[in-house]
Amino acid sequence: MDMKDSVDRHIEHWVREVPDLDADIEGAITRMQVLVRLLQRRKEQALAAQKLKGWEYDILWRLRSVGAPYQVTPTWLARALDTHPATLTSRLDRLEDSGHLTRTHDPDDRRRLLVRLTKKGHNAWAATIDEQAVTERALLGALTDGERQRLSNLLRKVVSAVEEHEPPLMPPVES
Repeated sequence: MDMKDSVDRHIEHWVREVPDLDADIEGAITRMQVLVRLLQRRKEQALAAQKLKGWEYDILWRLRSVGAPYQVTPTWLARALDTHPATLTSRLDRLEDSGHLTRTHDPDDRRRLLVRLTKKGHNAWAATIDEQAVTERALLGALTDGERQRLSNLLRKVVSAVEEHEPPLMPPVES
């Protein structure tokens, strides 16, 4: 393949400045950074359309990710979001005031609080994720089905190695 991109120009420059630069590693990492920046900009546009901040979306996403009935304890949520409990409480207050979630006592244990996604919260999450899906399909539209599968498999290998030492994207849900 003789196709060149701006990252190739980046590497050509830096290999002169840093002679032991590994062009393959630099190319892969820099290309991932370019794609992540693009995805982040598009996500911010989708969030702005829903009048959501990034941390609000993250909470809605976590609630949606646990499956029906889309509820967890604040402790689980704070741990999954790697957020201090006091910070999370303030954020939950704001999302509850805006109608995106509710907090109720667990009917089986009144000492335990449950955070639950509302219809408004689900709709805001769904609209944002729909916009992200359009962006992602367009982004990877340059690849064939087989190429997308190979890319996904290669990235899975890298993520699996990382997750041996870092928290996983999807922690187990407490019962």
